[in-house]
Formats: sequence, structure tokens, C-alpha cells
Amino acid sequence: MQNIARGDSLQEVLTLASPRTFPGTARSVGQARTYARQVVQKSVPGITEEQLDQVELLVSELVTNACRYGTEPGDLVAVAVTASRAGARVQVHDPARRRPRRKPPNADRQRGRGLLIVEALCDSWGVADRPLGKVVWAVLAW
Repeated sequence: MQNIARGDSLQEVLTLASPRTFPGTARSVGQARTYARQVVQKSVPGITEEQLDQVELLVSELVTNACRYGTEPGDLVAVAVTASRAGARVQVHDPARRRPRRKPPNADRQRGRGLLIVEALCDSWGVADRPLGKVVWAVLAW
């Protein structure tokens, strides 16, 4: 079940660990995946590779979107991850107010599938405005 919230019911989702910041560049995507993997492995001993792969893919898609569409040169993105035996929550903050938009599927297009992947992976996701930008959040249940 996918759920795109508009910020009015996100209190639980917004209560996460301190975020880690990364430059708003493509190189940061891999660094954010590594960070997320480490957080989840530490939080959930014995987690499966499949579950770690899901978290990494989710972080990859959200951070890619934030870097590509939510930053200018010199901007930072922040990534916060929490996990338990029940699942994981990911938040990606960027300085732009522009909300992500799902593009219709198109076999000829090389990009634009990120939110379709996010919707397929997670149980819920959404966007909340922040004083300086927005946060895109997603929840995976295991």
C-alpha cells in the first residue's frame, strides 16, 4: 500500500536519528548507501542481505532524486535512517521546495523511474515541507 502524505501525519516518521550530510552530488549516492547499510546492520543484527539491498536501493533512489532535482552546486543533502526488526525508515532532506513527481512509464526514457521504484519497494512514502526545503521519507516493513 503506497501512501503519499502531505505533512500532516508525519510526526512518527520525522522522529529519526540524527541525519548525516553529504554534498549534493552524484558521488554522494554511494556514500549514502554505505551509511544506510552500516546503520541498519548495527541496529538489526542478523538482517538479511535482501533486506539490506532493499534499504540501499531505496536510499539510492531518494538521494539520487535529491541531488539531481533538489540541489544547486554547493548544497548538501541529509540522510537519516532508523531500523528495527519490523522495518526501516529513511528520510532525505534537500534545500528545494519542489516536490517529487512520478513520471508516467516510458520505455524510451533513460531516467524517471525512481519514484516508481520507491513505490514498489516501500509500504509508505511522502513529502513534508521543512523551513529550508523538504524531506522525502519512506518506510519499509519486513
